[in-house]
Amino acid sequence: MRRQRILVLMHPDFLPPDSSEGYTPQEINNWKTEYDVVSTLRAAGHEVRVLGAQEEIKPVREAIEQFKPHVVFTLLEEFHNNVAYDQHIASYLELMKVPYTGCNPRGLILARGKDLSKTLVHHRRIAVPAFAVFPMRRKVKRPKHLALPLIVKSLNMDGSAGISQASIVDTDEKLAERVAFIHDRSETAAIAEQFIEGRELYVGVLGNNRVRVLPVWELKFGSMGGRRSRHIATEKAKHDTDYQERLGIVDGPAKDLAPEVTARIQRAAKRIYRALGLDGYARIDFRLAADGTPYFIEANPNPEIAKSQEFATAAQHDGLKYPDLLRRILTLGISRAKAGVSLG
Repeated sequence: MRRQRILVLMHPDFLPPDSSEGYTPQEINNWKTEYDVVSTLRAAGHEVRVLGAQEEIKPVREAIEQFKPHVVFTLLEEFHNNVAYDQHIASYLELMKVPYTGCNPRGLILARGKDLSKTLVHHRRIAVPAFAVFPMRRKVKRPKHLALPLIVKSLNMDGSAGISQASIVDTDEKLAERVAFIHDRSETAAIAEQFIEGRELYVGVLGNNRVRVLPVWELKFGSMGGRRSRHIATEKAKHDTDYQERLGIVDGPAKDLAPEVTARIQRAAKRIYRALGLDGYARIDFRLAADGTPYFIEANPNPEIAKSQEFATAAQHDGLKYPDLLRRILTLGISRAKAGVSLG
């Protein structure tokens, strides 16, 4: 790829330093994706400008007009501190006729709501957990078809926000308490899903019209467990580096999967990617039940792509080195714009 002018959009709180030396692992964890992307693109010879954007769209417009980027690498997962607004940034870039990386606006919308994405995927005959949605300021009444235990989450938040061992409930009283907690903390509706006891699996998908499905990856929970805790991707398990090290929580290739199970999961990931209108890159999350059934949990367009994160390590395992992965992501954004086609 020839030298490009690349504008990298990110949250102002995650503007990375020039070097990671002198920072603790937890500090680095906050901006590792931003640091890895910016430093790798600069090392590849690109002219990179970084912009923290969160409250005002005017700086984005001014940066585009002044810098005239060939492509915008967007690492924004929210705007106005609202994750539901990430699709508006993609839409704005389309209106500005600037190529951008990652998923189109419609795909972001369809993947954001866990209820809508599950409904669409279920119509493709892919297994999903039974679920119910509990809107804000409504009485919590469990539908008869929804058997305990359940796991309660925000309907729209990602990154395991608000998920802890207390998210798994086995009584109607605990269900009502946890729904109230989600309403208060996230100010979103709550979704309660059938809890699937099993393995936590992730599948990266990369591409627009033609897609590449990465190897099946697994979050391994180390010493987490015992009578009072379950193997689930809690907020601490996903983001607390000290907790991860203490319990031995790591991710890596999913081992001891029968070839037919691996193929089934990868086919399902590709079908889900298509069903939700995703493009660019995304991670599809599953729980693998003891009977070998992979249950679709959620789709994550524009997942974290730090060198150490699941998407990049799975790509590396598949022969796609980190600089090549970023180049592929850039190429996908540019080629979508050249084709003049948007799914949004």
